[in-house]
Amino acid sequence: MTTTGIPPLPKAELHLHIEGTLEPETVFALAGRNDVALPYAGVEDLRARYDFTDLQSFLDVYYANMAVLRTRDDFAELASAYLRRCPEQGVRHVEMFFDPQAHTARGVPMADVVGGLTDAVDAHAGEVSAGLILCFLRDQPVAAAEETLRAAEPYLDRIVGVGLDSAEVGNPPSRFVPVFDRARELGLRPVAHAGEEGPASYVREALDDLGVLRVDHGIRAVEDEELVARLRRDRTPLTVCPLSNVRLGCVPGMALHPLPEMLAADLNVSVHSDDPAYFGGYVDANYAAAREGLGLTDEQVVTLAENSFTSAFLEPAARDAFVGEVRSWAGGRPA
Repeated sequence: MTTTGIPPLPKAELHLHIEGTLEPETVFALAGRNDVALPYAGVEDLRARYDFTDLQSFLDVYYANMAVLRTRDDFAELASAYLRRCPEQGVRHVEMFFDPQAHTARGVPMADVVGGLTDAVDAHAGEVSAGLILCFLRDQPVAAAEETLRAAEPYLDRIVGVGLDSAEVGNPPSRFVPVFDRARELGLRPVAHAGEEGPASYVREALDDLGVLRVDHGIRAVEDEELVARLRRDRTPLTVCPLSNVRLGCVPGMALHPLPEMLAADLNVSVHSDDPAYFGGYVDANYAAAREGLGLTDEQVVTLAENSFTSAFLEPAARDAFVGEVRSWAGGRPA
């Protein structure tokens, strides 16, 4: 697909952990500002530790680096740095995950976490539309998730949904039914990570027990034919992150990624970046990996972009306008 001389393909970013955009240089800059001691010799030493073997090996570094985020300004700076990247990647809309438990456990007030992120969203409103999805850490007690939701209630006008992330294996979605029930009562849209390292049955649990409207990852759903048929019938969105899946060993190599199989099954799949500072690229790099590493056609890539907007928590008029942008882009690109 030739893009020289034309704007990038319009797309929505629906699977982006804002803490996962914390670049190594920023880790050290914030550590210096906040007087946080780091266990690394320098930026290159930190980067060298990004040779992950599984999800947990990534999470160990991910949570350690979060210690540098201390103030409202820190969160605003983090989100602003990401949002400034969006136009050059064609990202027109983003629904960013954030993990308040990882911050409030260190004594950072919920008001500073949400306040800083929304400061950035407001500052960049003319460049990219954005919403926040509050995620619960599935490897923590359900009671901690319930307390987090209560602490977030004063800020729900700035939060579009709730999610479920962190270490998946051994932490099935069904544990979190009470807090997801309460979130729906509060008008929040539910999503959940499922079927990344965990089995296809976790995808089914996320749908049946949590009532999710979108499944994050979901790549192991292809192992269950009945589940694939259900996802196709219901047009359930699946937000897939190819570079992340390979870097964490969920897929043994890009050539073996199930994305082509998912497209061939007519699933409502889209491509996203997960934790791009750790996994080798933002959403444009994930599109490139899908196109070049998996041999996707131009039409399939355009379908991924359309799906990203139809799967977003947008008002119908905005959704249709963004889809129109994708189709105009596709119609105007060089042959």
